[in-house]
Amino acid sequence: MNSNNDKGRTIVHIGLGERAYDIEIGHGLLEEAGEKLHSMFPGSRLGIITDCNVRDSQWERLKRSLEGAGLDYHLITLPAGEASKSYEKLQYCLEEILAARLERGDVIIALGGGVVGDLAGFVAAIARRGMDFVQMPTSLLAQVDSSVGGKTGINSGHGKNLVGAFHQPRLVLADLDALDSLCPRQFAAGYAEIVKYGLIDDEEFFFWLEENQSRIMEGGAERAQAIARACRAKSRFVIADEREDGMRALLNLGHTFGHALETATGYSLRLLHGEAVAIGMVMAHGFSASKGLAPGQDTVRVRRHLQKAGLPTSISDIEGEVPATEKLMQLIAQDKKVKRGKLNFILTRGIGKAFVAQDTDRDEVARFIEETR
Repeated sequence: MNSNNDKGRTIVHIGLGERAYDIEIGHGLLEEAGEKLHSMFPGSRLGIITDCNVRDSQWERLKRSLEGAGLDYHLITLPAGEASKSYEKLQYCLEEILAARLERGDVIIALGGGVVGDLAGFVAAIARRGMDFVQMPTSLLAQVDSSVGGKTGINSGHGKNLVGAFHQPRLVLADLDALDSLCPRQFAAGYAEIVKYGLIDDEEFFFWLEENQSRIMEGGAERAQAIARACRAKSRFVIADEREDGMRALLNLGHTFGHALETATGYSLRLLHGEAVAIGMVMAHGFSASKGLAPGQDTVRVRRHLQKAGLPTSISDIEGEVPATEKLMQLIAQDKKVKRGKLNFILTRGIGKAFVAQDTDRDEVARFIEETR
C-alpha cells in the first residue's frame, strides 16, 4: 500500500481498481509538478483553483513548474476561508471554467487547503459532467484528511458538506515545503486530524504522537512520518468503504459535534475545522464516558494532548456567543450520518476503540451538551 521512491519520498497507493491513485509525500513536489502532469495528461489544459493566501505563498512555485513544462492553464482565485465552500463560489468556478473553454478531457487542479480541495473536487465532479482532477494540498489538514478519499462538496446554511459528490482525484501531491508557510493555529488545526486516526483504532499511534508531538510541530523527520501514517490509515478506510456506507463513518469521530459548532459559528475564523474536530473528539469521549462506555481518564488524556497542541477542547473555548443547545441539536439532526431521522454518533470504548452508535438518544445528547458547554 505504500513505498519509498528513489528521491526518499513516501508513496501511499489508494487501491480502488480503475479509480486507483497515489499520494506522494515529500519535499519539492510543486517544483516537479509540471513534468508529472505533462506525463500523466499529455495535451491537456489545466484549470487551477486556489485561494488568495495560497496564491501569494505557493503559486509562483507551481507556476514556474507548469510553464517550464509548457502547460497551458487558467488560474481561478477565491477568497480564503470556509465561506468559499458556497453555492456562489461553486457557480463562479464553473462559469470561469466554461468561459476558459476547458474541455471534459482537461484537468482541474486543487492548490490549497481543505476548502479549496473540497470545492475544486466538486467542481471537477460536475463540470462537463465530470473532469479529472489533481489534489495539491498545502495545509496539514488537507494533506492528512480532506485531499484523500474523494469526498467533495460545499456547505449549506443547513449544515456542513451537505451538498457534494464522491469524486476521486487522479493524484495527490503533498508537498511538505508548503507547510512552512502555515501559522501555528492552522498547523494545530491539521494536527487534530492526525490525532483522530490514533483515537479511532490505533492506540499505539496515539502513544507515539504523545511522545513525538513537539518534533512534529517543529518540522522534524517525525512530521513526515506522522503525515504518511495518517494517509495510510485513511487509505484503509477508503479502500474498504469508498462511499461511506459502513466502517468509513468512523473517520467522522468528533465531526458530528464539530460540524454543528462550525455551522453555528457561521463557518468563520472564530472556529477552524480542525479546532471544531478537536472539541468534537473531546466531547465524543466525554459523552461515551458519561454513558459508561469509556474510561473517564481517557477523556482527560485526549483533552490534555490536544490542549498541548494549542487546540480548543470545549465549547467555552470558542470566542463569542455560541447558540443555545436546542439550536445545536437542530444542526446535529442535519448531520450526514443521520439515517431516517435517527442520530448515529461515532462514540468510543476508549482510546483506539471507536464505533458507530446507532439511534443515539436525542435527549441524552442534549443533556450532555447543556452540562458541558
